[in-house]
Amino acid sequence: MIKEFILPDIGEGVVECEVMDWLVAEGDEIKEDQVVAEVMTDKALVEIPAPFDGKVVKLHYKKGQVAKVHEPLFSVELNGASAEVAAPAPTTAAPVADAPKTRPAAPQGEQVEEFILPDIGEGIVECEVADWLVSEGDQVVEDQPICDVMTDKALVQIPAVKSGIIHKLHYQKGEIAKVHEPLFSLKVSGGAESTPVEAAKSDPQAAKAEAPKVVDRQIAADSGAVAQGKALASPAVRRMARTLNVNLAEVPGSGKNGRVYKEDIQAFVDGPGQPAPIAQPMAQAVAPASADRVEPIRGIQAAMARQMTASVQTIPHFTYCEELDLTELVALRASLKQRYADKGIKLTLMPFIIKAMSVAAKEYPVLNAQVNDDCSEITYKGDHNIGMAVDGKMGLMVPNVKKVQQKSIIEVAQEVTRLTSAARDGRVSPEDLRDGTLSVSNIGALGGTVATPIINKPEVAIVALGKLQTLPRFNGKGEVEARTIMQVSWSGDHRVIDGGTIARFCNLWKSLLENPAEMMLHLS
Repeated sequence: MIKEFILPDIGEGVVECEVMDWLVAEGDEIKEDQVVAEVMTDKALVEIPAPFDGKVVKLHYKKGQVAKVHEPLFSVELNGASAEVAAPAPTTAAPVADAPKTRPAAPQGEQVEEFILPDIGEGIVECEVADWLVSEGDQVVEDQPICDVMTDKALVQIPAVKSGIIHKLHYQKGEIAKVHEPLFSLKVSGGAESTPVEAAKSDPQAAKAEAPKVVDRQIAADSGAVAQGKALASPAVRRMARTLNVNLAEVPGSGKNGRVYKEDIQAFVDGPGQPAPIAQPMAQAVAPASADRVEPIRGIQAAMARQMTASVQTIPHFTYCEELDLTELVALRASLKQRYADKGIKLTLMPFIIKAMSVAAKEYPVLNAQVNDDCSEITYKGDHNIGMAVDGKMGLMVPNVKKVQQKSIIEVAQEVTRLTSAARDGRVSPEDLRDGTLSVSNIGALGGTVATPIINKPEVAIVALGKLQTLPRFNGKGEVEARTIMQVSWSGDHRVIDGGTIARFCNLWKSLLENPAEMMLHLS
């Protein structure tokens, strides 16, 4: 039986990689978990192991060529037990997509196939079912959205891989679904082939075994990391072990060939006799007014909790407050608002604020820097990727406008509109959340004036914008007049930024916003 090895997801956002070296040749006998090839992504060198015993029939790429994710990498002729494991059981709905083209035809008539939840992000092993967009018995077509699931990074929509009728939804809304396990069942016409993310209904464990295992060889930069020996574990499991200061070589693995899972590490940390923690189900009914209600902290909210805790525990914050007179800027924005609205551009104050921050950061690059964990190195970032905290439907998210230093105010406005809309719908892409260098929190949108914002680690500064207020102020002639005032509150990382630096940065930023004509002189 000849089987194609489909190159799996090898990193978030990675769609192709370069074949650096083949460690086998056509005709070689290979064993399960034997390293067959080394491929290079834009992030790391990754080893590709064999999922079965067998003989290499064909290598689809030469050394130096670029291989595509989700396409065949090499062919292997299975032998013995490997062929039995790979073969579908008699009650199987359909064989998986990377089986050979000479396989026997599936039986005619209706059959039920399981949809196996695929990898939906690097290191993600579970997600919360945020919403089902279909019901059992519904007719669906290929690529139709079936449900929304929420990871700790974003809301992800799961589409149907083929047309059919929804036979069973395996989870209720609010429950936790596991990656590589069935999410829903689909009743399809006979003869249709399964896709790589489907598996046999009668044997989900065999389907799970089909999933190729990828070992990341990237060496941890943290000098304090615990030596992990040669234990079999995914990168996410290794990160968990480093966080808990656990040596993976000492953890008994419950997986095949001793592979270590997160549950094994947790059981090892808890010690003998401690039951594994059981996730509390989300409350399904409205509790009486006098009763306590306990809900798990999950998804983006849980990610924010971890990020903010790490920031406060490792960064010595200090706050600097200032008052901005935005009377002229508000008037300028009002005069231009309708003109650009007719072009579909929503012109708020935020694009001016972000662009002025970028201009000021050119003079004070330490505000656009990042520090490593032990504060032994500081990296001055070339691009100004300025983030905005958005209170969206799935929780607080901080998407960032990329390369602000190269954009006009109108281009920044277009990005602000796009990111705000996506964040409020909970559908910001991971790319928009990565690589931020400086952040803005607009508390004024909800009515606040002064705050002590928490720095978005590994950034070194953040500003909170207060609400616009019309307040009396003295003009140059000593006369009282109404002015449009905004209070702002900066938080800085006192390890690398002192009070004088942030004050000078803020003064330049303030002058640009209070005198829009001057800001125009700095725009390239």
